[in-house]
Amino acid sequence: MAEGTPEVMVKDVRPKIWQIILIGLIAIMFTSAWLLAYKYMNAAIWLNSYVETHAWTIPVGVIIFSVLVGLCRKYLHAPDVIHGGFTDSMTGDESHGADYRTFPGTLLSSFFSLFSGASIGPEGPLAFLVMEISAFVREKLKVLKEASFGFDVAALASAYNGIIGNPLFTAVFATEFNVGKKNALTFLAWNLLAGVIGFLFYYLLGLHSFASFLPFPPITSITPLYVIGAILLGILGAFIAILMGMAMKGVGAFMDRTVGDRIMTRILFGGIIIAAVCFFIPDLMFSGEETIAGIVENPAAFGILVLLVFAALKALLLALSFKSGFLGGPIFPTLFTCTMVGLALSLAFPQYPVGLFVMCIEVAVITLALGAPLTAILLIIVVGTANQYTMALLVVSAVVSLIIGVGIREIRAKRDAGKQGQEAAG
Repeated sequence: MAEGTPEVMVKDVRPKIWQIILIGLIAIMFTSAWLLAYKYMNAAIWLNSYVETHAWTIPVGVIIFSVLVGLCRKYLHAPDVIHGGFTDSMTGDESHGADYRTFPGTLLSSFFSLFSGASIGPEGPLAFLVMEISAFVREKLKVLKEASFGFDVAALASAYNGIIGNPLFTAVFATEFNVGKKNALTFLAWNLLAGVIGFLFYYLLGLHSFASFLPFPPITSITPLYVIGAILLGILGAFIAILMGMAMKGVGAFMDRTVGDRIMTRILFGGIIIAAVCFFIPDLMFSGEETIAGIVENPAAFGILVLLVFAALKALLLALSFKSGFLGGPIFPTLFTCTMVGLALSLAFPQYPVGLFVMCIEVAVITLALGAPLTAILLIIVVGTANQYTMALLVVSAVVSLIIGVGIREIRAKRDAGKQGQEAAG
């Protein structure tokens, strides 16, 4: 600045409507391009005649992409959710801080992680990428710090609502995690605006969303047996969610003890196990999105035992993928696990609708895993095209799971309080 020229202070400002529209458009355009690029490259790498006729390429490919993920983490500071959980992977992990300077590493790691065959979905890396883009845009727009959360979540709403195929999904998701916070109503308005932009962009361009991803024949009535079944399935779903949480903690603790913070060793350890499992059971590669439909069409071809083994292995692979350092999301692997258990039950009790088993378990597990019952109900309604009768049973199952979750948290709180009291007395 020249001598004598007064310095002009540029103050941060509250986002205007046109800025929310702008970030909504940027987020959904990036999301569309990123998903199309991922699907095209993944098909070119894995869905070709050479790979289909040479099984050895599966473990080799998994190991190569695992190494590349490790390099992205080590040298490009790509984020991960090693010390996070289900919610962190879908919100961009607030501890990461949405640092747009790591965007190149995040972008490369997102592709390499999804190409690796790890049991992770695309919604996880998409959250990190969109949040980093949003951080860059709001810095250029000089967005007020207090409004940064609402601005970033509006960007995420545009991305998620488009790919899921529902204009309300992220508004519900964000509201459940933002109850009682300052500016909640304003942030909700931004969320709805950006979210409907993302939904309309995806819909009007005819892009593939995950709406009706797992449709089942509609339940045409509600009987006392169905209600009892929804309650029992809610209990089972809560139990499965607890086991998945224990698997996540157990695998994480084991990795911390054995390999610690050695990035390359950690990712290779996980990659080798994933490679071995995928070599013998290719149906367990990736998120499960591509294979789940084929299994749903003819579950009897696999049988009850195999379906339950698939469910257990997928849950373990999800935990291993997270704790090894792959960048991904939990939704599709979780849906895969729940669907396998539901299909196994439908084979054991064929007189009841298969959708009752599958969707009630799905909503119960996601309710407890995310701590967001409304989000879980809406997601399963959209994915499974549930009618009002099915919806009522989903609510019953979600409530049961939620009550169990609340009870477990109260028991833990009392136990922790007791330990603190003993330590204070000692």
